[in-house]
Amino acid sequence: MDLPKVNAHLHTPFSFSAFRDIDDALGRAVAEKVKVVGINDFYTAEGYEEWMEGCSKRGLYPLFGIEFISLNEEDQKAGLRVNDPGNPGRTYISGKGLLQPFKLSEPYASQLTNVRTEANKQVEAMCEKLNGILTAKNVGFVLDMDWIKDNLSKGSVRERHLAKALRLKVYENSGDNPTSIKNLLEEIFDGKELKSDTENLAGVENEIRANLLKAGGSAFVPETVEAFLPMQTVCKIILAAGGIPTYPFLADDAQGNYTDFERDLEHVAKQLTERGFHSVEFITTRNDMNLLEKYATYLHNQGFIVTLGSEHNSPSMEPIELFARNQTPLSEKLLRVNYEGACIIAAHQHLVAQGLSGYLDEQGNADRSKRGEFVKWGDELIRNTVGKQ
Repeated sequence: MDLPKVNAHLHTPFSFSAFRDIDDALGRAVAEKVKVVGINDFYTAEGYEEWMEGCSKRGLYPLFGIEFISLNEEDQKAGLRVNDPGNPGRTYISGKGLLQPFKLSEPYASQLTNVRTEANKQVEAMCEKLNGILTAKNVGFVLDMDWIKDNLSKGSVRERHLAKALRLKVYENSGDNPTSIKNLLEEIFDGKELKSDTENLAGVENEIRANLLKAGGSAFVPETVEAFLPMQTVCKIILAAGGIPTYPFLADDAQGNYTDFERDLEHVAKQLTERGFHSVEFITTRNDMNLLEKYATYLHNQGFIVTLGSEHNSPSMEPIELFARNQTPLSEKLLRVNYEGACIIAAHQHLVAQGLSGYLDEQGNADRSKRGEFVKWGDELIRNTVGKQ
């Protein structure tokens, strides 16, 4: 039996995205025959309604997710790198299968609003610092934060928006002349030469971000403590919104290395269970196919929900159909693990939307022995939707 293709983690312009808009994302999914698609923006559910309506028109099955950057102070004190290789203790967490329409009671609604406000403040501070650099170098322009908010973002501002805005200004002021662009960016980069071809817009924006806006860059401003909620608080917010707290694996890098936390597969599975996680995910383009299969199938066999996605949280436009590193097609085993994970999330969010108990109880506990039932229910829900097209 053919399994519907799934991409369970996609960012939209409601945070930052390679896509022009939600229609662009969903249109590409249809063209690539990806039938189950999960929205997964940072700190916001504002795209949910448009995502649901767009999926309904196209016969796609929508999954509703969210993403946070949290902080585990114990891991930080221990110098333990979790799933952010450069920042011990900093931990990305996704929520899967949230309520649509999105609802969040207090104090969780205010906590979500506050952390989003703090994240925006950091980017605004970097914009101010970057404008100081542009003024000092007398390049003839500065960035307008209000323009960026109105034209490049939908409320949540990331450093990638600043990189895009600067790239647009540089090109505009250089008359799109490649030599002038390279010279101007070299000046802004304090003499460092642009490596990307000027036609490679994503590459140029990534260099702007790396040279100016990431840690060590001349316009970088570190986040305040208030920009990170404790890991346990993030999980409580996700549960309060009806979702399933999900640990995103960074997994292997290009040299086959893992973070401290993820290195020992058996240990990390035990640790995640002790921390209350029953769901994990992988962004497949980061990983070697064989190592990805090893991790994903082991965790699946241990009873975890396992889903796969592409993020699209950068300027580079990649396929929505999932591939491992170097455009390697996924194995049949991985495709099945991913589909079963999507089925559980689909069944969970369907039940929770009706006010019923989903895969997790209110405390976040899961009866993993029921996983097979949820796979069956979710499969029926998905096929009843995508089979109509």
